[in-house]
Amino acid sequence: MVKIDKKDREILYQLDLNSRQSFLKIGKNVGLPKTVVAYRVNKLKELGVIKNFYTAIDAFKLGYNSFRIYLVFQYTTQDIEKEIIDYFGKNKLNWWTISAEGRFDLALIMWVKDTNDFYAFWEETLRKYRDYFQEQQFSVYIQLYSYPHSYLLDDTAKSNRTRFEITGGGKQVETDDLDFQILRLIAPNARMPMKDIANQLNSTISIVNYRIKKMIDAEVIQGFKTNIDFTILGYQFFKADIYLQDYKQRGNIINYVKTNPHLVRIDRSVGISDLELEFHVKSLNQFHEIMKDICNKFHNIIKQYKYVYASKLHYMNYMPDE
Repeated sequence: MVKIDKKDREILYQLDLNSRQSFLKIGKNVGLPKTVVAYRVNKLKELGVIKNFYTAIDAFKLGYNSFRIYLVFQYTTQDIEKEIIDYFGKNKLNWWTISAEGRFDLALIMWVKDTNDFYAFWEETLRKYRDYFQEQQFSVYIQLYSYPHSYLLDDTAKSNRTRFEITGGGKQVETDDLDFQILRLIAPNARMPMKDIANQLNSTISIVNYRIKKMIDAEVIQGFKTNIDFTILGYQFFKADIYLQDYKQRGNIINYVKTNPHLVRIDRSVGISDLELEFHVKSLNQFHEIMKDICNKFHNIIKQYKYVYASKLHYMNYMPDE
């Protein structure tokens, strides 16, 4: 585990809010000169805390839907599991591939434009690996609410918990080839300078700047984020699937839990459960304490919850490679 100080945590918090903002602006927010911010960011990269800066893209607005798949393995070896993970992760329409402990062994999300294409993909998958799947569950992924990583701050009151990004929902946005080329460049490299983008695409800075601003306004670009290895900092990722007695009270639970600094995402999907909450916490015990508090607060509304511990992120693709 890597230990970092208060200023490093504040820098990470700022980079999670907007990884394209200048080191000068970050310095003003955290009380450090920009040269010191640059040094600390480079050090965090060397330590492996910062893996890269990426652009959060709403592929739903590019015409994609998402299917989430949960798998329980049987009769596998480590080599077979690695083969299956690589098979999913290297698919051009893969979004996430995560090993899990608890209800499932593997969780993944796939981008889909045509349900028939997904059916064909899954038919091929079953011909290859069906014997190794004891259980398979599917849900249609609808929307993702992402909250600031407030727990990074010593004073969590300084974080705005009313701020969140919504991925999914709304109408498809009209885009062209240049938009896609820009997205492909900045998807895994959110801090790429405008000049470099323009040079690679034989365009101009003003055109690239206009196109990016236009996609931000259309919410195709949700934000500029930082891929942080939170496990190095001693955090674990838990997801709670909550089942409700009174679905109409779902909004009240969300309004209560969103103030918790450890909540990082709320998922909306068709299937699996009524409410899905994702947390970064220090331990399983801390996760259960959070859930116990929620269940006590809404004891007449929540029937039960089940959970998954995400033990390893294998693949994360920032936009469909199509």
